[in-house]
Amino acid sequence: MTACGLVPMGFVFFYALHDTFMGNSFVWVGLDWFVEVLASPDFHGAAARSLGFATLLLLIEVPLGLFIALRMPTRGFLSALYIVLLAIPLLTPSIVVGYLWKILVAHKAGLLFETAAALGVHYDMNNPIVVWLTLAAMDAWHWTSLIVLLCFAGLRAIPEDYYRAARIDGASRWAVFRYIQLPKLRMVLLIGILLRFMDGFMIYSEAYVVTRGGPGVATTFLSHELVQTALIQFDLGQGGALAVIYFAIIATFALILFRLIMPKVGSGAAA
Repeated sequence: MTACGLVPMGFVFFYALHDTFMGNSFVWVGLDWFVEVLASPDFHGAAARSLGFATLLLLIEVPLGLFIALRMPTRGFLSALYIVLLAIPLLTPSIVVGYLWKILVAHKAGLLFETAAALGVHYDMNNPIVVWLTLAAMDAWHWTSLIVLLCFAGLRAIPEDYYRAARIDGASRWAVFRYIQLPKLRMVLLIGILLRFMDGFMIYSEAYVVTRGGPGVATTFLSHELVQTALIQFDLGQGGALAVIYFAIIATFALILFRLIMPKVGSGAAA
């Protein structure tokens, strides 16, 4: 497993440190490609868009997922039915989600386009704000279920004694949420934030199918920039450097969130 990860990364590092000619001739250039990528306005723009989009997804999906989990029935047929329905988007391949939403927003044919037109609103996919909101809605449809199911499992793990004590004290619904449910869900929420941020920061196929990175470069994220550089322009040195920097950014964010989670795991185990 380690070799499967290290060998491809080793090749990426090799390309990042060399200039390639004719696909089989390599010249050592050191860190030149890294300097060029880090000085590139295209890289800064794509990184800012990826970071902004991942943050937008967290602001939508985490509160929405938590709200739905709190409103779900805890047992019975409806509880099982909701879990099955929520699992359907999670089981849908990303490429299928992309084409599904591309059809929904199709000009003069898509359901969302026609619904907006019936309401007197022009669903303009050339408007960057509309495109961003469309991609955010698409991702929320696809992945909010993950937050819901994580929070639902966390809520089910809270002992009934906590709720019984709260009822005896006459605690309000808000007090139960603020002092019992939210602290108990902190670990689950951190894991959900970690997973969704990483996935949102690396989004590629769904967004590319719907927008092709447009309008202009409004939805050209780091993943699109990497594919464009390495596989379309076939600039292997610059693409390798971009891949290494991309990996370093993701690993740094993952490490920060992991350090937030791990002390809680240790304290929970000690308790």
